[in-house]
Amino acid sequence: MPLVIDKNEVLAIYSEAAQQKWVIPCFCSENLTTTEAILAAVNEYGNSIQISNLPVTIAITNLYSHRSQSVNYTHTQNWEVGLRLFIEDLKVLTTECSPFRNLRVMLHLDHIQHDTDRELLSWDMKQFSSIMYDASGLGLDENIKLTRQFVEKHGHEIVIEGACDEIIDFGSGGNELTSPENAEKYLNQTGCDFIVANLGTEHRANSSELHYYGDLARQIKSRIGERIVLHGASSVGSDQIRKLFDDGVCKVNIWTILERDSTNKLLEQLVSNASKVVGSSFVKEMQFQGLLGDSIDSESNKSIDYYTTLYRQSIIFEEMKKIVTSYLSIWYL
Repeated sequence: MPLVIDKNEVLAIYSEAAQQKWVIPCFCSENLTTTEAILAAVNEYGNSIQISNLPVTIAITNLYSHRSQSVNYTHTQNWEVGLRLFIEDLKVLTTECSPFRNLRVMLHLDHIQHDTDRELLSWDMKQFSSIMYDASGLGLDENIKLTRQFVEKHGHEIVIEGACDEIIDFGSGGNELTSPENAEKYLNQTGCDFIVANLGTEHRANSSELHYYGDLARQIKSRIGERIVLHGASSVGSDQIRKLFDDGVCKVNIWTILERDSTNKLLEQLVSNASKVVGSSFVKEMQFQGLLGDSIDSESNKSIDYYTTLYRQSIIFEEMKKIVTSYLSIWYL
């Protein structure tokens, strides 16, 4: 089916999710391989549990200083070209000719900045399912003021998430958690549909290093209901985020783990098949330099089956599918 972008239809999906006690997963992407891996995993998992039209959100950032995914989507390094390609890819992948045609796919703009994304903010917002308006780098009152202005302008046509507090990159320091009082004040005064709260997670961290504060989430839930969005899920283990719906979380954003853990698999496969990838003479040169061990196969011939972009992308694709499925199995029961 076409992308789900009508605000009422998007909110209806969240209402259904609440009845089912689902948490809507939102996977970020900055390339076609990732986008297809997400859709393929959702499609296969949905069929396995006999729900062929599972909802999923696919997101992209724009000129977000922590990670500009639209810029990375194309080697032109032009955010507008990248964003338009991302949108068109999703439109094609949700048409009747696609194996993903039954999925309910929502398109989310993530961490859209109040200042650097001014040009994007002049676009027609109705082509998106939701947007996270991010003024979290400002003080709370100024953040509320600017977010409220954005909601007043676009809240009738698009689901809006507000960023109550900044979600920082791992190791940058100053990670202040969102208080229940500020969460309630922010939601009431901005009129957002959902709020992104800082619950201890961070961007770009390994899963063993941080702690998700579910008790704090439940305190916020008691004031605003099930309207919390969690960012930085890659920074905590799955054991910490199994009961997010009970904590008031309705949506979770995920990206880092897709790239981080699939890269491990890619390196493993490239090394294991090094001679087939680059040829025996090059492998022997790398062994001489101490970059590869003697146990590596250095006799096989180079093969087109192993050195193409398709080979490398297929490894990433399959590993990303596994990662996406691991999250689906937590939140779509």
